[in-house]
This record gives sequence, structure tokens and C-alpha cells, in this order.
Amino acid sequence: MAKSIKNILISQNAPAEKEQSQYKLLEEKYNLNLTFNKFFEVVRISNKDYRAQRINLLDYPAVIMTSKMAVDNYFHFAKEMRLVIPDDMKFFCITDSIANYLQTYIQYRKRKIFYGKLTFDELIPVMLKHKEDKYLFPCAEDASAVNFKKLEAAKINYTKIVMHRSEPKDLSKINIKKYDMVVVFSPIGVKSFTQNFPNVTSDDIAFAAFGKPTQMALQRAKLKVTVAAPTVKSPSMIMALDHFFEEGGEVKLVKTAKTSSAAEKTETTAAKKTTSSSKKTTTAAKTATTTTKKTTAAAKKAATTSTTKKTTTAKKESSPKKTAKK
Repeated sequence: MAKSIKNILISQNAPAEKEQSQYKLLEEKYNLNLTFNKFFEVVRISNKDYRAQRINLLDYPAVIMTSKMAVDNYFHFAKEMRLVIPDDMKFFCITDSIANYLQTYIQYRKRKIFYGKLTFDELIPVMLKHKEDKYLFPCAEDASAVNFKKLEAAKINYTKIVMHRSEPKDLSKINIKKYDMVVVFSPIGVKSFTQNFPNVTSDDIAFAAFGKPTQMALQRAKLKVTVAAPTVKSPSMIMALDHFFEEGGEVKLVKTAKTSSAAEKTETTAAKKTTSSSKKTTTAAKTATTTTKKTTAAAKKAATTSTTKKTTTAKKESSPKKTAKK
């Protein structure tokens, strides 16, 4: 049994320019209905939690920035701690857009700002040119360990500092039954989904997942991954979805298998009942046989007793006749 995918819920905010995005092209190409709704919200940690880490921002002359949220939080806590960020502080940003965002808090031209093209891998060679520096890495509480391992492999001296965390959102207003597929990008997205829709299974809806941690989170929740990214052929989720719909855009349901399983259980139960009845019948037969044997034995004993009595009586009767002859 197969189900066609048409209505898709994507667990992200809608692109800033959706009409010009790749999602819009995907929607038109396959006549899909795409809905965007982020499954979680990112919140700044409390001042108490920040202080508990006992990290002084000024002890680190270089800072790694991977998101605008990290930039906001870094300068927020600097202000809370009444720290003045020196002019020679170095900022290493994953993209030029994040580097430009720094102008919200500092004068761009007077700072030492470096950035990669798009990925974290492209930023590491830039950082290696300043390998003698101690780096501070503002990150989320549930940040993936992938980037940390890359820094360790490059032997870059860094310290991570948690400045924000992700919390599941209330998704109760979403009518999940109208969707054929849900696209998730992080373990926290999976957690939010399972908390909000605990009774939904892979029989009801298909799942597309980006990244191994997300795919593993779905597996732990006993939810099947239908579309996985990144892969060699599909390095992005949009490409993975495009490939999926190019091949038909259908997903096989496992309800039939479950029904068969239920039937097998019913047959097994019936067989057990039959076996139980047979055992009871056999037991009853054994009991009847035992009773019959007892009855036969009693009858034989009674017959023997009767014969003995007759013989004794006969002997007594013949004894006086012998005396008369003498």
C-alpha cells in the first residue's frame, strides 16, 4: 500500500523571500503544499547559568561566531558583566552576513574580522593562520559535537561557552492530520514533535530528516526516515526532496504488515486455546481411565471375596456328613 505525498510541514521559519526560494520552485514543480512552522524557539540562558560557567570573555582574544544569535548573546553578556570589548578582539564568522551583522554592536572597520564562505570547514583554514590565539566558541546548550571535533582535529585551542538553549514550542494549533510529511532538521525538532504529537506513527505520516543526529532521534522515537539528507547525491534537503518526488513521491505504508501481525497473534492465541482444550480433554480421559481401573479392581476384589465366602460355607456344610459315617 502506497501513499502520495502532497502536503508537507517544514519545521523551519519560512524563507525571507519565499517567492524566490528553492522551496517555491519545488512547490510549483511537483504541485505541493508547503507549510513552514518552526518546532522550537531559541532562548538566552539566565545570568545565573552564565556566571556558573566561570568564563571571562576578555580572557579570549578570538571569538568564533556561527549565528546571529551567538553575536547577540555575546554582546548581551558583555554588557551584563560591564565588560568593554577591546578594539583588537578578533571575530571569526562562518559567513560574511554574520560578519556584517557585527556592525549592530561594533564599528566594522576598526575591528579584526574574518569569515569563511559558507561552511565551518571553510572557516578553519582562516583560523589556523591565528593558531596561537585562544578561541571562545559561544554556542547552544544542545550544540552538535561535529564542529567541536573539527576544531580538535585541527588542534585549535578553544573553549565553548553556552549562551542559549532550544526549547520545544507548543504546536497544539497545528492540525497534523492534514499533512503527509514532516521535515525536521535537528533532534530538538524531533523532541518537540513527539511531545506535541505522541500518538502519531510512521503509518500516519512520512518523515524527512537532515543530519545523522536528527535521523537517530527519529529512530529512537520509533519513527521511520523516508527522506534522508545530506547524501552524496543530495547534499541539501531541497535536493533530497527533489530526488524523492522525481522518483514518484510515494511512501509505502506498513499498516498491512501490522494487520498480518495481528492476524498471526490471533491465530497463535487460537492455537494455544486449542492446545489447552486438548490438554484438558487428555486429562479428563486419564481421569476416566483411572476411575475405570479403580472400579474394575473393586469389582475383582468383591468377586474374590464372594468366592471365598462360598467356599468356606461349603466346607462347613460337608464336615458333619463325614462324622456320621464313622
